[in-house]
Amino acid sequence: MDQEDSLKHYNDDTNDIENEGLIDGKEIERYWSERNLSYKGPLLTKRVNTTSQIAIVGSNVCPIESLDYEIIENELFKQDWRSRKKVQIFQYVFLKWAFALLIGLGTGLVGFFNNIAVENIAGFKLMLTTNLMSRQEYFKAFLAYTGCNLGLATAAAALCAFIAPAAAGSGIPEVKAYLNGIDAYAILAPSTLFVKIFGSILGVSAGFVVGKEGPMVHTGACIASLLGQGGSRKYHLTWKWLRYFKNDRDRRDLITCGAAAGVAAAFRAPVGGVLFALEEAASWWRSALLWRTFFTTAVVAIVLRTFIEYCRTGTCGLFGEGGLIMYDVSSATVSYRTADILAVLLLGVIGGIFGSLYNFLVDKVLRTYSIINESGAAFKILLVISISLLTSCCSFGLPWLVGCIKCPSNLSVSCPTIDESGNFKSFQCQSGHYNDLASLFLNTNDDAIRNLFSTSTEKEFRISTLFIFFAAVYCLGIITYGIAIPSGLFIPVILAGACYGRLVGRLFSSISKLDMGLFALLGAASFLGGTMRMTVSLCVILLELTNDLLLLPLVMLVLLVSKTVADCFNKGVYDQIVKLKGLPYMEAHAEPYMKQLVARDVISGPLIIFSGVEKVGTIIHALRMTAHNGFPVIDEPPFSDAPELCGLVLRSHLLVLLKGKNFSRNRVLIGEEILQKFYAFEFSKAGSGKGLKFEDLDIDEDEMEMYIDLHPIINASPYTVVETMSLARAAILFRQLGLRHMCVVPKSQGRPPIVGILTRHDFMPEHVLGLYPHIKPHK
Repeated sequence: MDQEDSLKHYNDDTNDIENEGLIDGKEIERYWSERNLSYKGPLLTKRVNTTSQIAIVGSNVCPIESLDYEIIENELFKQDWRSRKKVQIFQYVFLKWAFALLIGLGTGLVGFFNNIAVENIAGFKLMLTTNLMSRQEYFKAFLAYTGCNLGLATAAAALCAFIAPAAAGSGIPEVKAYLNGIDAYAILAPSTLFVKIFGSILGVSAGFVVGKEGPMVHTGACIASLLGQGGSRKYHLTWKWLRYFKNDRDRRDLITCGAAAGVAAAFRAPVGGVLFALEEAASWWRSALLWRTFFTTAVVAIVLRTFIEYCRTGTCGLFGEGGLIMYDVSSATVSYRTADILAVLLLGVIGGIFGSLYNFLVDKVLRTYSIINESGAAFKILLVISISLLTSCCSFGLPWLVGCIKCPSNLSVSCPTIDESGNFKSFQCQSGHYNDLASLFLNTNDDAIRNLFSTSTEKEFRISTLFIFFAAVYCLGIITYGIAIPSGLFIPVILAGACYGRLVGRLFSSISKLDMGLFALLGAASFLGGTMRMTVSLCVILLELTNDLLLLPLVMLVLLVSKTVADCFNKGVYDQIVKLKGLPYMEAHAEPYMKQLVARDVISGPLIIFSGVEKVGTIIHALRMTAHNGFPVIDEPPFSDAPELCGLVLRSHLLVLLKGKNFSRNRVLIGEEILQKFYAFEFSKAGSGKGLKFEDLDIDEDEMEMYIDLHPIINASPYTVVETMSLARAAILFRQLGLRHMCVVPKSQGRPPIVGILTRHDFMPEHVLGLYPHIKPHK
């Protein structure tokens, strides 16, 4: 389903809700008139939004909500803050660092477990295939190889289809969206974490052209989210200290640490993980968070180093020279001339073109797969089986197209390679010869990259072999992403980039003196820059991955060129996936057309307001007939001289207050009683959407006629903008401050004290251009 159809579906759904009587514009107009106020905003017949509840465009899974990153400064919060002692503040700070330590430990352990599992499972499969090939039982070898791949792929698909559909794919777009303020369903749930770990192991072991690096970022974020729930009543984890973390802001910081830890665990790149979180994942950053993410990634690096040293003793099965070992190209001499710079620039241009084309094709494939995946779990599994069979046929069949090569002399390793990963796979060749294409296909993806990055091996892979492998990996990487298994994009992109980098090196061998392994690395960098559109973090990750700082100028140059070229065609792959999933992502910059509009131009209505002391029945009616998350509160005579904006009250806080039934017969202020009866942590946000629901309220008819004082739970200092503020400027403020609601106030006196509320939805291009179709989007 494309985005326009999804938006139409959403608008039709909201129109149906209105027809069912849940949202009645006449009732809301009457509500205003009873308070001697007049609503000046637009009344929409197919739009229902002053709320921050938004439909997922493109997937129709469930409604999603924005996260409450803003600190609600109501009277209860202020009372709680004033009553905190120094020891409690110390406990809070200590717990933040303790959680960062636990995130690092957990992600490091999962990263090591993933690698040891993949190396042993894939190693057993490849050894079985190699042994059958050595006995010239080629058909049995094909059946064994394909059967193992099929079984592993089916298991991974079943986990995703039946337990946690949200675990499919990379997970980086979802984590990026969460850190932008979007709370999509189940993306960080415990079931998603379980499937992400085991589904990734099964998928990578099944020989798909996917990586476990993207899923590791999602895994780190899930671990952080699990720790940041603020305790659990269900499992009797109600330690008093933990309640300080029952808010979205602290969870966001922990999940940022988790995303950084995931990169550190995937690439053994602790500094690169911090920069990835800063450049790509997080929408809001501050210096205190920098320290904690760095500490978390340092813990990951120590954990991985400890276990790798332990596995060098041979106690980890087939794991040894596995995926966690760096692709060391430091043995190559790095010195370059003008001709080498020209070759590097060409690599950057090629990487930008191939990268933008890759993103374009991935977008088309994902749109096609969404139709298949929406048909049910059985179709998801059938799609995975089809891609598995195709991948197995390519991996086993294509090496037959190339001939055997005689083993080079004076090698320090055995040729052909027997019973282990290496550059010289025998396949169908006689003794003393090897099949260079099989050396790339019949290895794990990590070992294939290591083979391509190997130095002092100028003619180890023929030009025809590199052409075939590049075409196969490029196409398989595109059609594999989007099926119902956890799948990362980093490894397919590095594989394809290293292949054409080595190919360019062979073509320029007569004029360039750079080593083939360095060309492969620069090709991988150019393709990464062309697809991911990251620069600083990718540069540092690659340098940590290859352990050679002398490559810094060349890697910087190729990343800048490839990103610049690719930006001329489309956006980065993660940005495209976020848009395709319909996640309402707030960009760091405002769209150019927003400068033509002001804040009041996009306000959706009608607006629902409460008085500072409101009738219980009125609140119940408003909560029942709308899904709004925030409501403005206005004080009126006799509580103020004239109608004035008192603040903003959240739906979740109203539910807690109503559940407590601290009502009065008369319309009077009883805020002191409420402050004595409630504690601030009772209004804190429960984890994983397990908070109080409207259905949990039990209000009888007599109580509906009583009054309740809202002042103690009102956010008395909401962010407000004047109605004539440029929409572009309002969008930038909204994003930089991490808001969920932005109140729009009138510019002139004698009008209602609030014009409307801006939420994330109101800044979305679909909403703005839907209201003003005559505006050209690119001006």
